[in-house]
Order: sequence, then structure tokens, then C-alpha cells
Amino acid sequence: MYRHFGKRLCDLTIAIAAFPFWIIMLMILSPLIYLEDRGTVFYSAPRLGKDGRIFKMYKFRSMKMNAPDIRNEDGSTFNSENDPRLTKIGRIIRRTSLDETPQILNIIKGDMSVVGPRPDLPEDIYLYTEHQRKSLTVRPGVSGYSQAYFRNAASQEEKFNNDAYYAENVSMLFDMKIIARTVGAVLKKENIYKN
Repeated sequence: MYRHFGKRLCDLTIAIAAFPFWIIMLMILSPLIYLEDRGTVFYSAPRLGKDGRIFKMYKFRSMKMNAPDIRNEDGSTFNSENDPRLTKIGRIIRRTSLDETPQILNIIKGDMSVVGPRPDLPEDIYLYTEHQRKSLTVRPGVSGYSQAYFRNAASQEEKFNNDAYYAENVSMLFDMKIIARTVGAVLKKENIYKN
């Protein structure tokens, strides 16, 4: 019941309650992001959604305009505190995870959930094992099991396995634990960047 109906109801309740506060954040951050390099405020990228459907995931832009796409050896996106592609405001919003907050719009649209596997790049579907494809049976999340417990310390293969594990074990209690753990990890600034 929770997996198919309750989870979506919880998502909408949380997103609608948080929306007015996010609008205030938008009014503060938008000029700061724009004025630094006169670029766009939002960044949207194609990501894998439920059942393999591709959608546009929203973020506040933290990198300079037209920054090159750099990948790690395992194909995951490069993420470093010393990344020269980050803007000054981008470093701050990345460190505090404020860059992820526009995904409230993805939740309202139904592309994402508050909790679920972090959405992967569309081409990652070809890297999944049959077991790892189970992660596509649920909506991707703003945070998830792998994100909350390992943040960016897990390898891409470990992340894929963690996401499949979450999809097999969805429950309200599990989601509540992930949300609590996420808040703690963000406040402590744990594993923000890959080593």
C-alpha cells in the first residue's frame, strides 16, 4: 500500500508544504547565481526515471557556463571540492546541498520522490546488471539509501547495488530512516566529494 499510494501522497504533502520556503530560497539564490557570471540560474539534465523513462532533473547551477563534462574512471560524474568548474556561489550551494532543492519541482511533477535511488545518467542503463535494474521499479529520489549512508564515498558499482537494495525494501520506516540520516549527513557535511 505504501509503495504504490502512500509514498506518493507523502511526497506531495512534503513538497507542497516546503514549496513556499523554497520560493524564498529561490528569490535569494537566483540573483547570486546570475550575477556571478550572468549565466542561467537553473541547470537541467536528462536522468533515468521510473521504468527507464528519461526526464529532466532540475538543480541550481553550481558550475560555470558551458563547463566541460568530466568523468571518473568508472564513468560516474567527477565531483571534487577543488573542481575549477565550480563558481564561488556554486561551491557554497554544493557544500550545503542547496543545489539539489529545485528537485521539489520534479517531485510535484511526479518525476521524483523525496526518497529513492539518486537518478542515474541515461547511458548508465547499459551498465546495470539484471539485479541492478530493479532500481528502476521506483521513482528516483532527492535522497536515497546510498546517498544518505555513503553519500559520494561509494563507487558507482556499490551505488547501483545499494539502489537495487532500496527498491526491493521500500517501506515508510526505511524512508524515515533515510531522511533522518540525510539530514545528519548534510549538517555534518559528510562525504560531499569523492576522494
